[in-house]
Amino acid sequence: MQILFSLSVALLAGLLLSRLAKLVKLPAVTAYLVAGILVGPYVLGQLGVSGLGFTDMANVKFYSLVSDVALGFIAFSIGNEFRLGQLKKTGRQATIIGIFQAVITTLLVDAILIGLHFLMPDKLSLPAAIVLGAIASATAPAATLMVVRQYKAKGPLTDILLPIVALDDAVGLVLFATSFGVAKAMLSGSISIVSIIVEPLLEVVLSLLLGFVMGLLFTFCERFFHSRSKRLSMSVAFVFLTVALSMVKFEIFGIHVAFSSLLVCMMLGTVFCNICDFSEELMDRLDRWTAPLFILFFVISGAELELSVFTDIAIVIVGVVYIIARSAGKYSGASLSAKAVKCDKQIVRYLGVTLLPQAGVALGMAIKSEALGPEGAIVAQITLFAVLVYELIGPMLTKIALTKAGEIIPEGKTSERHKFLAAKNAKTE
Repeated sequence: MQILFSLSVALLAGLLLSRLAKLVKLPAVTAYLVAGILVGPYVLGQLGVSGLGFTDMANVKFYSLVSDVALGFIAFSIGNEFRLGQLKKTGRQATIIGIFQAVITTLLVDAILIGLHFLMPDKLSLPAAIVLGAIASATAPAATLMVVRQYKAKGPLTDILLPIVALDDAVGLVLFATSFGVAKAMLSGSISIVSIIVEPLLEVVLSLLLGFVMGLLFTFCERFFHSRSKRLSMSVAFVFLTVALSMVKFEIFGIHVAFSSLLVCMMLGTVFCNICDFSEELMDRLDRWTAPLFILFFVISGAELELSVFTDIAIVIVGVVYIIARSAGKYSGASLSAKAVKCDKQIVRYLGVTLLPQAGVALGMAIKSEALGPEGAIVAQITLFAVLVYELIGPMLTKIALTKAGEIIPEGKTSERHKFLAAKNAKTE
């Protein structure tokens, strides 16, 4: 009963707050995150009433399965953007921009935070600065996708944005694993080529391979069903199965083997949309089915935000520097690389702004960083502070950028309900 009550309260809070957000022209994603804060441990959870909000962080983590599944569906939807017809137009540009903006962001944040280390060595260690630089490369695909869907954004910037966000996370995983290995070597005094080079590359390659195999199997199984409802059920089953398989971890010959659920599910969606002839219709139906799941994902993400990080002035200072450095890196990296591959002026001008949201992937990296000990704890706190800021303002900035680029048409006053009633009245007359 408490589980169902908590989920219903979270879902209702997100929905109701989204109506207020619409009045002030904020993206629904921002409303969901704020709703999560309100029903989280620091506000409603303070009442200590089980089921009425999340009482503590352990209670929030209990619902992590919802977040894992939602991220799987989000990645699967982004995979749908990698259609060969579209990639022939933007594939080369997206690849170059995706790699270079991530690398430039990491290098710039590393340089600035290393400089900050020498100013306040007791607050920010060198290993922590290096790891934070790699985490800065990650972008939140979920928030970006939700803004694009909510406002039905269309145009050159939108077309190139989603592939870049997807590629960004693959590059970010390699950069993080390399930086994490270097930081660990600095602390232990020994360098492991396996953990710095082999394991991150293996994770990316095996994730893409697993997603490719699952995509082929998914497309093969779909052929045995003809009704829309059963095809939809098959799609849900395969995303569940793929997310489950991507959680498998093992060790072979001293090498730690793991998968990225984001990359696996993205490849699942990519293979499916390029082989299956009715994939567009099925993806549209799946998007409608997952709407409540995505709302829960963002509300739970909001509840996970640690407001306690504001109590440490040193963390706030480093966090502000990190946010400014990362924002400058994303904007300049995207702008320079977009100009180099001769993209439209609108892409050069606004792409960097749309890459600012940061959440799930960065938090996953931060959690892994805790294995570094005290330095890892600092990394986690600064990342939490940055995610809190980016998640609240990132979607709004993405909306502004897409609107300035002319890819979001201003919403009219007529709702779907009004349209339905108008059509019904016209039919009656």
